[in-house]
Amino acid sequence: MPYPKCKIYSDGGHYIAIPHTTRPYRPRRKSKEEVIAVTEEVAEEVQQSAAEQSAPSTEDAPMPFEETVSNAADCTETADTLPEMPTTNRLMTKKELFEELYAKYQSLPRYKRKAAILKRMRPYFKTEEEAKTYVEANMQRKLRNLIERRVRMMRKVNLQDFNFFVTLTYSDELHTEESFKAGVENCLRNFCNRKGWKYIGVWERSPKKKRLHFHGIFYIPEGTMPGRMLDMEDYNFRTRRRQITHQNTYFNEKFGRSDFEPLDMQNIGSAIAYIVKYLEKTGEKIVYSKGLPQFFVSDIMEEDIVCPFGLEDKKLLLYDDFLCWDEGVLVGAVSKAVISQMPKAN
Repeated sequence: MPYPKCKIYSDGGHYIAIPHTTRPYRPRRKSKEEVIAVTEEVAEEVQQSAAEQSAPSTEDAPMPFEETVSNAADCTETADTLPEMPTTNRLMTKKELFEELYAKYQSLPRYKRKAAILKRMRPYFKTEEEAKTYVEANMQRKLRNLIERRVRMMRKVNLQDFNFFVTLTYSDELHTEESFKAGVENCLRNFCNRKGWKYIGVWERSPKKKRLHFHGIFYIPEGTMPGRMLDMEDYNFRTRRRQITHQNTYFNEKFGRSDFEPLDMQNIGSAIAYIVKYLEKTGEKIVYSKGLPQFFVSDIMEEDIVCPFGLEDKKLLLYDDFLCWDEGVLVGAVSKAVISQMPKAN
């Protein structure tokens, strides 16, 4: 029995098919979230201004004992009438507050981040148990979303060929952080539309200087590289060794500095792991070019199936040389060239 219009992806070693289902889609109703007033004390500004007001002046001089006593009494009276610490109130949902705190404590280890979030959110729940349940559920949601993003990225990667690992860094003489980010996005968008480039990347900040730069794995068709490639001798402060970097004159002049490291079967795994590390460490969103599908669509014949597997056997493990069919027409045995001719899906 053939399975029509299966969505097929690669896990890096095997091809997996997901049979087409006719289950109707019913949109989920989202429950209306409670709006809370988040109170925040403006502590730093008040403490700073108070310190400036109470700082000793160069014009100060010793006073008689009687005046000192009277001034101390005046200070005691005024201390009782000082205004309370000013506060600001913001209206937001509990989920919005959680997302804000999660981003704020992103650099902490997971258990410390959870404790910090729980401490800040506890006043907005009736009991400690309710607060713990809410924070735990949302921490699980964030972890599940991270896993889904990583799976989606790997499925896209396994259906593509990449030939460069690229790092772009801006020069203060050419850009601000905002103009650099906008310029890179616009530049890469044009190369993808006009030259057939493809890329998967992530924005990252350096650990010490927090300087923004862009890392990505690229597919750059032969003959579409702008400018000239230069081999530059450089010093790597991380490895403490001199190295040869491959830079491009077009991107150097446009942004500041570029590094183009050729990729092959030996080092593409480490390049992908590098991007995944920053995805998990900083929570940054992955940037994709257009035309990077997760699946290609094909009819699957029963003789091409090794066995069903997965939850309730809803997936099909395929032989490495299975045949691809499009609307009942044989396209050929699976290969990069055949996959490029098949319909795609996300």
